[in-house]
Amino acid sequence: MTAATTTSPTSTAPTPGQVWTRARGLLAAVLILVVAGITFAVVRSGTNHGQLDPRSADPKGSRAVAELLKARGVSVTVATTLDEVTAAVGPDTTLLVAGPNVLTRSQQLRLDAAASASAGRTLLIAPGPGAATRLAPGVRPEPHHPVSALAPSCELPAARLAGTADMGGTRYTAQAPDAVTCYPAGGLPSLVVLPTGEGGDTVVLGSPNLLHNERLDKQGNASLALQLLGSRPHLVWYLPSLTDPSAGTEGDSPGGGNEDASEDPSEDGARDEASDESSFLDLVPSGWLWGTLQLGLAALLAAVWRARRLGPLVAERLPVAVRASESAEGRALLYRKANARDRAAEALRAATRTRVAPLAGVSARDAHTPDVLLSAVAARLTAQDHDLGTLLFGTAPSTDAALVLLADQLDALEREVRTS
Repeated sequence: MTAATTTSPTSTAPTPGQVWTRARGLLAAVLILVVAGITFAVVRSGTNHGQLDPRSADPKGSRAVAELLKARGVSVTVATTLDEVTAAVGPDTTLLVAGPNVLTRSQQLRLDAAASASAGRTLLIAPGPGAATRLAPGVRPEPHHPVSALAPSCELPAARLAGTADMGGTRYTAQAPDAVTCYPAGGLPSLVVLPTGEGGDTVVLGSPNLLHNERLDKQGNASLALQLLGSRPHLVWYLPSLTDPSAGTEGDSPGGGNEDASEDPSEDGARDEASDESSFLDLVPSGWLWGTLQLGLAALLAAVWRARRLGPLVAERLPVAVRASESAEGRALLYRKANARDRAAEALRAATRTRVAPLAGVSARDAHTPDVLLSAVAARLTAQDHDLGTLLFGTAPSTDAALVLLADQLDALEREVRTS
């Protein structure tokens, strides 16, 4: 009875231990990223309110001016929906609209009706063409101008008391004869005051920069902001939001893009890209921006961690021995499958040139130089019945039979050179 000998097959699959060793670094990095993201979100969730927010202490926030107004006895109410705004405005109220371009057309019309009936002050921050037409009739936005320290150059008491301030941004053309224009930039004003009757007015501000925490202590920014926002005992700070239920009117879009056919197109026109250059970023929550930055940083670190430094080639022993004839046959089958007679012919000719060059006294450097090799080989041959130029440097054969004939001729040439 013969006992069969059983051998366990050799497996190249990684073992569980190897998988854990390779993956534990990546898992640790992912865990650290998740923990850092959660911690960052928790820390910032209670304090980050976005740009031009009176609750935000960030450089682009407006908490500083809100606190100064409260110290002067002005109540500051933050509103995020149009219903809250319409219920709060009145003759003793200043309404600040932080993002008039975010409002839809129907929201702008409703806000204009409420502001006009209140006989209070309405301050619009950088309204675009559509918002200016509906909320400040007679005011037309002009191309954007860099914010810089500008002189008031007008008779408005608030501007004259404040003096130089950081103004600019969107500039405006006021067509109303009773409009007061201040802080010209490039010949066009960046602050316009429109009386609305019954003691009310509408203030159009070309840039929100003077209300930011980081700029409030520059120039006369604080003075101008307090006078514009503190002229009445109550301030409603309106931060428009896309989550406002009143923004869901069918066929409406932010900025009033869908216009009635009856409206004068010259009044609305196309939206000015320069005046609304920050509106898109204002619509993106700051958490998404920080999240994208963190993901990009994590991807960069992962790429650096997993990268392999390129060094010199290292010769490695093959796990099995491959016979030369098998390798040549395999390559020939690949050439045949790809119909690459040109590559195969060139490989045959190059190998022949490399072998016959030292036999003809030609260096390896000149083995593939026709002028040097052909004359040397011709000198070794007794019978000049070979077209050496075509044989060693000719064109690709057009058929498989021609390729086989070329191989036979190259073998015959090499044997003749060896025996000569």
